[in-house]
Amino acid sequence: MIKHFFKVMLMLGSIYTINANAHHAFAQEFSVDLPVSLKGIVTKVELINPHSWIHISVTDEKGEEVSWMIEGGSPNSLFRQGVTKNTIPVGAELEVFGYQARDRTNKAVGRDISFADGTPLFFRGTQLPE
Repeated sequence: MIKHFFKVMLMLGSIYTINANAHHAFAQEFSVDLPVSLKGIVTKVELINPHSWIHISVTDEKGEEVSWMIEGGSPNSLFRQGVTKNTIPVGAELEVFGYQARDRTNKAVGRDISFADGTPLFFRGTQLPE
């Protein structure tokens, strides 16, 4: 009985360690030295663990459409703030100020996000620099 208990505890501990390592802090993936301001059209919304994502299509300086992924909080933290998939409709225009991924891919964490009419959108999950 005790041997079985320890096996179960070891398995649960292993699962927790894997999940903890998969989660990242802001500074591991994004950089305050890479601020970005984006204006784009929502193409997809993913309220998934551990972080939610808004995909937007942005017209770059060459006039080409470029896809960006904007990271937000966990679905649970967003739901508690009243954010659902219906809150962010595909086709809506968003303005995003945030910080780009350290690897300079088209990923950013959104610090300030608003709809084109100026209505703010709460999408944060972690403490971001002000």
